[in-house]
Amino acid sequence: MRRPERPRRARLAPVLLVLALAGCATVAERAGERFADDLGQAVFDHDDPATIRDALPAYLLLLDARLVGEAPSAAVLLAAARLYGAYAGSFVEDAERAGRLAQRALDYASQAQCVLESPLCNARQLRFDALEARIAAVGEGRLAAAYVLATSWAGWIQAHRDDWNAIADIPKVQRLLERVVELDPDHDRGMPQVYLGVLHSLRPAALGGDPDAGRRHFERAIAIDGRNLMARVLFAEFHARLLFDRELHDRLLAEVLEADPVAPGLTLVNTLAQQRARALLDSAEAYF
Repeated sequence: MRRPERPRRARLAPVLLVLALAGCATVAERAGERFADDLGQAVFDHDDPATIRDALPAYLLLLDARLVGEAPSAAVLLAAARLYGAYAGSFVEDAERAGRLAQRALDYASQAQCVLESPLCNARQLRFDALEARIAAVGEGRLAAAYVLATSWAGWIQAHRDDWNAIADIPKVQRLLERVVELDPDHDRGMPQVYLGVLHSLRPAALGGDPDAGRRHFERAIAIDGRNLMARVLFAEFHARLLFDRELHDRLLAEVLEADPVAPGLTLVNTLAQQRARALLDSAEAYF
């Protein structure tokens, strides 16, 4: 049996929070507490990833400009973290550039914790036992911010996967995601479950992974919202390929390609999922 290949850079970002093309002045005026809700929905429902990819860079700079000053808004910091992380994870192929953008996403998410006076302020500098205690203190009021930190951190690890110092942070991110699930098992339409499925499926059981737990998380995510096609794609890519389960792999990807990608708030992610599913099926014969 051939040895499993190193997992390729996953598109871990749960959703793409992006700006509608509404004019810089108008966007700047409105980029505050309702930033995400006001400006994201039109793009969540977009069915052309290339349009979104080409439009994003100017708005990333706009967000940076909004954060210049001594008292940045936590809401804008979190929005910037989501946007940078989503762009790096979904649209940037160059590894060095993706690493820089993922670092910025994590920096913004970390800064937001301190602005919010969250228990997770300076979380990245803590040893696991100290961080675990801080994570346990996170309540529902800080759930959304904790989730952004977890996903930004996961994206940073993926972008720096050749750095053992980054890999060493996986248990911290995993525990943070577990806390999110403890507080709200269905949060973000089941995407924390998908993240946990990926993390448990990065390594075989003999090397410290837990593929059985990974499968449970993936299946739970699909049960929460079966319209999220990315859950099936990552289930196939990380779990089925880890175990060389060709039947499961091909079945999941066939379900993705047969599904209607149009769903409120998921159309763009589903379109990306179908593109990824086709690529995985095209490479399946060589892999298995």
